[in-house]
Amino acid sequence: MLIAGFPSAATDTNCWVVAAGPGEQCIVLDPGFGVTGQLDEVIAEHRLHPVAVLLTHGHFDHTFSVLPVCQARDVPAYIHPADRRQLADPWSGIGVPPGTPLFGSLTFAEPDDVRELASHDKISLAGLDFTVTHAPGHSAGSVVFGLSGADEAVLFSGDVLFAGSIGRTDLPGGSMADMETSLRSVILPMDDATVVHPGHGPSTSIARERLTNPYLADL
Repeated sequence: MLIAGFPSAATDTNCWVVAAGPGEQCIVLDPGFGVTGQLDEVIAEHRLHPVAVLLTHGHFDHTFSVLPVCQARDVPAYIHPADRRQLADPWSGIGVPPGTPLFGSLTFAEPDDVRELASHDKISLAGLDFTVTHAPGHSAGSVVFGLSGADEAVLFSGDVLFAGSIGRTDLPGGSMADMETSLRSVILPMDDATVVHPGHGPSTSIARERLTNPYLADL
């Protein structure tokens, strides 16, 4: 299993590249602002072939580069329908007036091929089997991706769970009540050995967060 991640320079949003191994097909997860150069380097270094982009939610710091990444390689993007609007209208997800420059960009559009994720789904891409679980709270369409077939359980948690914290809930579509439900019903039942690769910050584990994350302790 090959999992490579790097943060975007402006927003420290983690972009993840996942493949069965070097020289194989891969998926790109959450390509944010200014990541295309780094992404090309990772793909070239490991001789990978992207077949899809997975999005944990619609906030522009996770989706800023989805159009160029998809269009350059003619691959689809997957997103939960509750956040799909934000691909072409990122302002709706952060509560600023439409047309406000976002890192210099004034126009946004969907890729040619957008596929909607079901709230509880299983998808097979690049020889990998992902489970999709709807986990609203940070945004209405937030999902987490579980990866089966690895030596250890892996979770791409987006902005639902961080090392020592959780995603904010005060933006449009966010809800602390929904976040608590997601943490209680989606995160806490997971195996302690699950490795968590979040949308921001360092990777962690369910065991570590169960012991040290104050938001999980409160539940």
